[in-house]
Amino acid sequence: MFSVPCTEVGAQNVGADSIGIESAANIGDILKSIAAIVKKLGLFNEKEPSQTYEQWVQAKNIPEYSGLDYVEINGNIPFFTDAEKNTKEVFENYSELDSLGRCGAAYANVCAELMPTGKRESISSVKPSGWHSISLNGKKGSSLYNRSHLIAHMLAGENANPKNLITGTEHFNQETMQTFEIKVKDYLDSTNNHVLYRVTPVFKGNELIARGVLMEAWSVEDKGKGVCFNVFCYNIQSGVVIDYATGNATVGEAAADKAAADNTSDHAYPSAPENATYVLNKNSKKFHLPSCDSVFEMKEKNREYVTWTREECIAEGYSPCGSCKP
Repeated sequence: MFSVPCTEVGAQNVGADSIGIESAANIGDILKSIAAIVKKLGLFNEKEPSQTYEQWVQAKNIPEYSGLDYVEINGNIPFFTDAEKNTKEVFENYSELDSLGRCGAAYANVCAELMPTGKRESISSVKPSGWHSISLNGKKGSSLYNRSHLIAHMLAGENANPKNLITGTEHFNQETMQTFEIKVKDYLDSTNNHVLYRVTPVFKGNELIARGVLMEAWSVEDKGKGVCFNVFCYNIQSGVVIDYATGNATVGEAAADKAAADNTSDHAYPSAPENATYVLNKNSKKFHLPSCDSVFEMKEKNREYVTWTREECIAEGYSPCGSCKP
């Protein structure tokens, strides 16, 4: 039960008499009066969206990559309108490819009705914009690029739909995006509800490889309590320099040489002190082995070498890297 002490309210000059509680004829008026007190005291301040979806997409205001796989956008609140957030109509819409063969937004109200009942079919016939077959670190069967679903097959059952597949790195597709896709799937599996879901690839200029995707989700029936996010996921791969204009990429040691030749200090392999045991990413709050490829991706301002033990790193609030497993 919410209550506001009368003495405190009087001190703020927003007493009961000033907003008419005494004259309230019914409970509805009383509730409105309480809401007025709360608003005047600044106890609740509903966040208004800073911009619309269309404005964000047009501006392509992608936050600078700082070592994190994704960043929250608009306070992690999706750009859907109030009318959209209340719809239970089942739909899925895929944008037409543009003149460069690039995908646009994929938008659906996902639910059990759309989810697949069979195994995923082959999608190898689709060659998304910027597609190249490039092995990752010389590992057999490991490819830098995946055909990345905008709306995951697990959510809508789409197979070789060229309007729903972009060229994405293995890390971007199988780790970053999948984290949010599984969150939605788990929710749908445990309820009979709908999730408004939109994934928008973001390209710079005429580049053929997306810099990443904007992922938005909102669970309809419980008004976002079950699922609610608005994130930008970066299309990156540790230890790789990607030419987003063409899709060409340089992998491994050659990537370090290329970065050094381009004089891009943010992407040059750093020299570790001899006694360093771990490398901290002060932004992502993860710790790595000095030889980890992720160290290559860190900005210098976020990178710190330490001589701590593993236990000391954890005690300081850092979690171990999932790649090098220190």
